Formats: sequence, structure tokens, C-alpha cells
Amino acid sequence: MSRARNDSRREFLRKSLSGAAFLCAGGAAQALAVPETTAAGTRSKVVVARDEQLRGSGAVVDAQLIRALLDRAMQALTKRDRAIDAWRKIIQPGETVGLKVNTLGGKGISTNVQLVEAVCERLQEAGIRPGAIVVWDRDSAELERAGFRIETGNERVRCFGTDRAGYEDELSAYGSVGSRVSKILTQYCNVLINLPVLKDHDGAGVTIALKNMYGAIHNPNKYHPNGCNPYVADLNMLPEIRTKMRLTICDATTAIYEGGPGYKPEHCWNANALLVSTDPVALDQTGWQMIERKRAQMGMKTLAAEERAPSYIVTAADDEHRLGNCDPKRISIVEV
Repeated sequence: MSRARNDSRREFLRKSLSGAAFLCAGGAAQALAVPETTAAGTRSKVVVARDEQLRGSGAVVDAQLIRALLDRAMQALTKRDRAIDAWRKIIQPGETVGLKVNTLGGKGISTNVQLVEAVCERLQEAGIRPGAIVVWDRDSAELERAGFRIETGNERVRCFGTDRAGYEDELSAYGSVGSRVSKILTQYCNVLINLPVLKDHDGAGVTIALKNMYGAIHNPNKYHPNGCNPYVADLNMLPEIRTKMRLTICDATTAIYEGGPGYKPEHCWNANALLVSTDPVALDQTGWQMIERKRAQMGMKTLAAEERAPSYIVTAADDEHRLGNCDPKRISIVEV
């Protein structure tokens, strides 16, 4: 990246952050300021679906209840009366679909198997054949530890890590990022559905939709300095990601407000929610504020006060990237 470009980005962030107001105990949540030209004239919808009885009488998410919660969220997102019609608005028969889950934190703080099974069921009802669905993450062993069963055949829904498929030989590059992308993303699917988890991150502030794409490249450790900014935004500009991203379904059934991204049971809470949107930036903005509200309830400092506010969300919404909206005035939050 050129020095001039670095200076320009620093100046943009300095101006954006200088007037930003963050959630604090007794205060209201506001976004980092962004130029009015970001996604000009458009509004982004984020559906927050909750069910306090999601676990029934046990500790594990109930499969039927999470399917019903997913249906409610998708119907609200698409304004359809039936779940099948909601999915048919998002997905077309004949497409191949990759479900990018997050299993880094182990079974305690990973994308729920029950949620993924519900998504796979609805995709098949919408006309996607089982073998055209791939549940994936970076590593097969991590998938197994999170409760997923590895399946590589073509007759059923497939599930495996990039360790099985490999990475492309050539780098894909944008801005500060140059990475080899998972062949699962480039060769196994033409539609990407992102299934992250709502998590605090010790360096980046939060890791939700946008940062979940770190699991799609061979060198994510290279992109953690400076709170992952501008790396997260630049990574999501890679055509292999941007042109295929269709939908984000954030698993906020169990979330973590401190000590992430690994599993810290003492800092987890049962949010019993799903966040669904076609705008990953708006979803990250909404999820970030959910984490801030929980931190306030627990008497903790804001992420800004700890000098780890997720500034990459602003960068993702800026004039250069235009990956979505992070201005609350341009985000419609629908609670169902």
C-alpha cells in the first residue's frame, strides 16, 4: 500500500473517530461517523430474532425451536409469509452454496450444528440438492470438535475444512491484503452464506460477519495489527468473497462479551438470538452494540475505552469499500 493511501486512510479514520460516541453506562449507542456518501440513499435491514425458551429445559439449543426462529427471521428479512418463499428470494435452484461457519472457539462458542442443519433443510426445500451444499471452515478437526461430522461424498450435504481442499496457488489481492483463498470458496460454491458467531475479540474489538472471512485465507495471522484495520475491509473486497456473499446469519444463541475469540465460559451469555441480514457491515454494527450493551450491564468499560473499538467496520463502509452501512440512520433493525 502506498504511503499516500495510508495517510489518506488515517486522516479519514481520525475524522470519523474524533466525533464518535460509544455506548457507556447510562448512555446511548451510536455508530462511528461515516460520510453521507456511503451506500448513498439506501437503508440496510438487520433482523434480530429472539426466543428466550430456545434451549427448552436443557442446556443445548433445541433443534425445532431454532428452526422456527430461523424461519421467523428469514420471513421478516424478505417480507414473505412462508419460510420456503423467503429462501427462494435468496437462493435459486441449481446454485451451489457454501456455508462458512465459525468453529475456532470449540463447541462452547461455535456456530451451532442445529442452526446449520436447519439452514441445510431449508436450502434443500428451496431446490438446492444436498451435494451442492458445503459446510466448511478452515480446519476439519476444528469442525469435528464443534460437533460437525466430516462428509466428503457428493450425495449428501458435504462438510470439511480447507485442509482437505487446499488453497489456490495464486494470490488474490486488494489494498493491504494478498492471500491465497480457500478452494472451497473458489471451486465448490458460487453462493456464500456466512454463519459467524457473536463474539468479542481481544484485538479487533469484535469478530462477527466481516472478520469470519479470515477463515477463508491461508495467512490470517498477517492481518491482525492495528485492530485488523484496514485488513478486514480489504479482505472482504476480494472478488472471491464480495461477489459470492449473499446472506449472513449470525449465531447469537451463545455470545461472548469479553476475552474472545476463544471460549471463555465466565464471559459468555445466552443471548438466544439470531441476527440476519444481506449487509454484513450493518450486521456487524448491530452485533457490536449488542456486545457493548452486555458489557455495560456487567459494569465493564466500552471497547473504545479499552482502545479496541472495531474501526474496521467504519473502513468497510467508507467511500472506497462500500461494503455496507454502519450509520444507524441507514440501518433498520427489525426485532421479531
